[in-house]
Amino acid sequence: MAQSPAHRLGQIIGEELERAIHKPLQEIAEEFGLYLDYKHPRPARGGKRKVAWTDSRGNVHDLDYVLEEGGSEESLGRPRAFIESAWCRYTKHSRNKAQEIQGAIAPLSETYHDCHPFLGAVLAGVFTDGSLAQFRSHKFNLVYCQYDTIVQAFASEGVDVATDERTSEGDLQRKVDALDRLTEAQRERIAEEIRRLHADQFDQFFYELRTCLNRMIEHVFVLTLSGLSRQLASIEDAVRFVEEHDEAAPASEFVRYELNIRYTNGDEIRGSFREKAKAIDFLRSFARSV
Repeated sequence: MAQSPAHRLGQIIGEELERAIHKPLQEIAEEFGLYLDYKHPRPARGGKRKVAWTDSRGNVHDLDYVLEEGGSEESLGRPRAFIESAWCRYTKHSRNKAQEIQGAIAPLSETYHDCHPFLGAVLAGVFTDGSLAQFRSHKFNLVYCQYDTIVQAFASEGVDVATDERTSEGDLQRKVDALDRLTEAQRERIAEEIRRLHADQFDQFFYELRTCLNRMIEHVFVLTLSGLSRQLASIEDAVRFVEEHDEAAPASEFVRYELNIRYTNGDEIRGSFREKAKAIDFLRSFARSV
């Protein structure tokens, strides 16, 4: 089935958005000794092009970029950052686009919580305040390139990508043809112009990414809990139990380990384990991620 020119136009703009962040991400990967995964044939995934990660429920999610610790072309590493990019032309699609990205990254963030990965989204086009707030409420770091500035970036190389719902199929196809004629050098200059027009946002985004990657463990709290638990019917009953509890009484059977790891950037990760071996495995997993 032939691809519509409107879809192809959006695809090309999306590819240019990915190009705008590829070079800075590669530089950060080299700075921190990480592997940057992106859409390309990679032996570690059987030569497939798509960047795909599986969550704890077995669902596979396609991504644009992942920074990996210990990764290489031949082996998968531990994820330190999940980053998506998206183009959206009309507000009526922006919330669905936001939910699509969150639906991919949020389950992976939970699955790899011990890595506490950076969550990033680079957006372009038209997104509502509500969709942007939705991203931020899920702890995403954002760059938002507004529609007019994207049009301006492409115009710097003589291509008009402005459209609305009245733009004819013929006009859309002519825009696509003009984009397809761009050289690699022109595409790179457009990517640079996108970064230049939103320099403050990109600078802040990459600053937050570096802060996350540069974090160190500040301290680890280990609390061993002993004593029988009580399930009480009301606040009053709970208050009465605490008031009557004899703290000087000999401790009874061991209950669990409560663990709290705090990083220099304020991140905190907590774990609760009954079994010693699982508590140790939990702690050792963080020794590998710093």
